[in-house]
Amino acid sequence: MWIDQHEGAKFWLGVLSELKNRGVKDILIAAVDGLTGFPDAIRTIYPQTQVQLCIVHMIRNSLKFVSFKDRAAVTAALKPIYTAANEEQALAALDAFSRTWDARYPMISRSWKTRWTEVAPFLSYPEEIRKVIYTTNAIESVSYSLRKVTNNRLSFPNSDAVMKLVFMALQNIAKKWTMPIKEWNRAHNQLVILFGDRVPA
Repeated sequence: MWIDQHEGAKFWLGVLSELKNRGVKDILIAAVDGLTGFPDAIRTIYPQTQVQLCIVHMIRNSLKFVSFKDRAAVTAALKPIYTAANEEQALAALDAFSRTWDARYPMISRSWKTRWTEVAPFLSYPEEIRKVIYTTNAIESVSYSLRKVTNNRLSFPNSDAVMKLVFMALQNIAKKWTMPIKEWNRAHNQLVILFGDRVPA
């Protein structure tokens, strides 16, 4: 665990360097949520890693611009983009989305186009892998559980007190990690095909 007030490229570079020093030799795919400096730090320490944005975060960020009555329609209109068979079809779907929705919500297609290089890797994977990396919700769930524990405290005497509380909370949270990743064997087989010897047997 790391505690820092500023999450930037330097902080993430330190975290990833420590992970590498502690034995994390390789990362195949990193699904990130847009944290500043994180993708660059990953590429610096693990240059072979394919970095992609969490699709669920892209959808959530898109819906920030949308009125409640249009949310279902916009969500449905975004789906052909990230479920497209390949990047070419996804770009065509994004253009169709733009033609329909840019008059009301121009920021949505603009945000997808701006971040396209970080979205595109997702579209190169087969369906089995897409299902596994579609979202960072597992991490979000841990963060939510930790926030519930730390938000009940008004203050902490020092960072060691925070670390102890978070460590104890993680022990309880980890007891709930009993569900395997759905259809993991199929995803694992596809990872072996794509990444070869980089995937442990």
